[in-house]
Amino acid sequence: MNVILLGPPGAGKGTQAVRIAEKYNVPHISTGDIFRKNIKEQTPIGVVAKSYIDKGQLVPDEVVIEIVRLRLAEEDCKNGYLLDGFPRTVPQAEALDSFTKVETVLNLDIDLDLLMKRLTGRRVCEACGESYHVSFIGDANTCTKCGGTLIQRSDDNEASVNNRLTAYTNQTAPLIAYYKEKGVLCNIAAAGKIDEVFGEIEKALG
Repeated sequence: MNVILLGPPGAGKGTQAVRIAEKYNVPHISTGDIFRKNIKEQTPIGVVAKSYIDKGQLVPDEVVIEIVRLRLAEEDCKNGYLLDGFPRTVPQAEALDSFTKVETVLNLDIDLDLLMKRLTGRRVCEACGESYHVSFIGDANTCTKCGGTLIQRSDDNEASVNNRLTAYTNQTAPLIAYYKEKGVLCNIAAAGKIDEVFGEIEKALG
């Protein structure tokens, strides 16, 4: 089962990815995690990636693609994988097609205005990373899980969120058309409750 998870920031990709990986017993591959692992282990490709990150530059496509290619060649991916955060652009998708066959693309579809409310209202525990929303917790500023302090992430303000959503629309949204043309796209209504959204995903994955 070779699956890609698409969707704008705040659509719930991280939450659903954990559930998909557990239920279908496939590795959840997040490009951010692969980067951190390669950099920490100082692999040759990790050293190259770090040289760009340290300069505040975007890591070039060829480096990102090679990191993903190496990860998908590992033993735990032989029965499938769940890719999250890659591809981000059509050229990356074309490169991915050259070394693996994508079977299903789950597109978490959600109104961008709703996402703005979701993201700007998000509060995260500084200690354990647990996520909350002001619509449920009001003015509370203590984590119910560990007692840590709840903060608003620096990139969850309105200007930053707007930039992220614009970048998504310009760069990543064209992937929807790309995978639709290939006949592997499944649109998942992502505005509902977590269990409802996962129910739709289960239907799409059969």
